[in-house]
Amino acid sequence: MDLSDLRIFTTVVREGGVTRAAGKLNRVQSNVTTRIRQLEEDLDVALFIREGKRLHLAPAGQALLGYADRLLALAEEARASVRDPRPRGLLRIGSMESTAAVRLPKVLNDYHRKHPEVTLELRTGHPGELATAILAGELDAALVAEPIADTPFDKTFVFAEEVVIVSAAGHPPVRKKGPFPASILAFEHGCPYRKRLEQFYSSQGEMPGRTVELGSYHAMLGCVVAGMGVALLPKSVLTTFPESKRIAVHRLPPGENRADIVLIWRKGANSPNIEALRQILSQSTRS
Repeated sequence: MDLSDLRIFTTVVREGGVTRAAGKLNRVQSNVTTRIRQLEEDLDVALFIREGKRLHLAPAGQALLGYADRLLALAEEARASVRDPRPRGLLRIGSMESTAAVRLPKVLNDYHRKHPEVTLELRTGHPGELATAILAGELDAALVAEPIADTPFDKTFVFAEEVVIVSAAGHPPVRKKGPFPASILAFEHGCPYRKRLEQFYSSQGEMPGRTVELGSYHAMLGCVVAGMGVALLPKSVLTTFPESKRIAVHRLPPGENRADIVLIWRKGANSPNIEALRQILSQSTRS
């Protein structure tokens, strides 16, 4: 059973017979008759009661008619939707936690205000998780830190973050030549900022003795204030932490202190929803 069969069936019903339906559909009568019989064979029921050349709708045909009308209307709605250039439907966005906490609240508010027909969903994770989710069809787009693979994705630069190392106030200056902290505080493996901090120390052939994995930046910063270790994160995150005066900020050398954040989506899968997000992100970075 396909939509063309249903369209022929409903036309036969509405036109009162095969002859008029064939004219309406611009088909030969034999084709219409054959398609109706094939539909009956597929459903294993008689849709019409036949009296000579006259057709009367059978009970099974009456039951099918309501479903056929709804399916054809839904198909037309779907056709109009995919051709509609306006943002609408569901947009599933992925983001690193720092970006979600600092950069996205205004962006999502602007999006909802400008495009109320779009339902927004947000998932946080590290870039590898979010990229995998896009390729699995679980997300439509995501904000991630470079580097990210070029081959499977289209992407656009959104903004640059300054990344810094933070410690408790009074901590000695953080330098590659030491002294080295006993612990670093970070997200699980896959976080680009954890990787940067590990590279910062490993380039000197040294590594802090312990890595404490935490699930949020505020938990991480709370541990920093308590003197449990140092962390590397976007400087913008500090604007959301009420105890930031109890934290010392250690700047990284030029070339090591920048993280480019990009919006990515599956290659060739741009949509009005994603395009609207790109425009709002662009306006947000200019304001």
